[in-house]
Amino acid sequence: MEYMSVKEAALKWHISDRRIRVLCSEEKISGIRKEGKNYRIPVDALKPVDGRTLRGKDIPQEYKEVFARIDAKKAELQKRRPLTQGELERLREEFLIEFTYNSNAIEGNTLTLQETASVLEGITIDKKPLKDHLEVVGHKEAFLYIVELVSKQVQISEKVIKEIHSLILVDRPHDRGAYRQIPARIKGSVYIPPQPFLVPIQMEELMKDDSLRVNKMHLIERLARFHMEFERIHPFIDGNGRIGRLLMNLELMQQGFPPTNVKFADRKRYYECFADYQEHNNASKMIIMLADYMEEELDRYLEILG
Repeated sequence: MEYMSVKEAALKWHISDRRIRVLCSEEKISGIRKEGKNYRIPVDALKPVDGRTLRGKDIPQEYKEVFARIDAKKAELQKRRPLTQGELERLREEFLIEFTYNSNAIEGNTLTLQETASVLEGITIDKKPLKDHLEVVGHKEAFLYIVELVSKQVQISEKVIKEIHSLILVDRPHDRGAYRQIPARIKGSVYIPPQPFLVPIQMEELMKDDSLRVNKMHLIERLARFHMEFERIHPFIDGNGRIGRLLMNLELMQQGFPPTNVKFADRKRYYECFADYQEHNNASKMIIMLADYMEEELDRYLEILG
């Protein structure tokens, strides 16, 4: 591990020596060593996020540390942008394969990661259902569509949600883009979603919910809560989980964050987040899970970009 002095860190980060010492004493810089009265700071340490960026936000104490790390890493990533076209295409292609595999696998798709990659390239997998192939194609088109929405700065709306659903449900033409007309049950859950006649009302209320749309919350907390509320309503007959995860990434990318990927291997933890929210109105598990994923993705981007 290579270290730098307080003075060197101050020059690198364009803040005062005194401020560096305060940050060290408050343990807001990772990996520091204290030698007598002097602090030694890892040369690859990230500049702590400016606390002023959180002013006006209502951040619960339990999330302040992880949100500060996320904001610091995002700020470092912003400094290394813009990416070249080649870098963007490489990162997007790698993410699309893993995201499509994981999101579909959570919902029961039987294609492996390698098979998913092949289908994305137009190759048919022998002895695998047509439905599984179409889910991969639909998810790809939906992801490319949200990338387009990000470039045009189009905000989430009921219209956008229905358009994404139409792309996802390519194998069910009569259900595409339409709220469900029958009662729904969530497999493995004791929670019962609202009756069909309540779905349009609750979706309209969700889109107008100021507590989930304004910037009083940190983006990670706000998206975790929005995701759980969307899945609680369960507006469509099928595809709710895939759309919910796409919507999270739409908002993340619009705010300058990389997209994130809920892993199939973590599905048990993911389901427990919903159960805790539906049964006890406790959002903390989902907030921490999304924060963990975002920090992991930021670390990956920073490592790739050197």
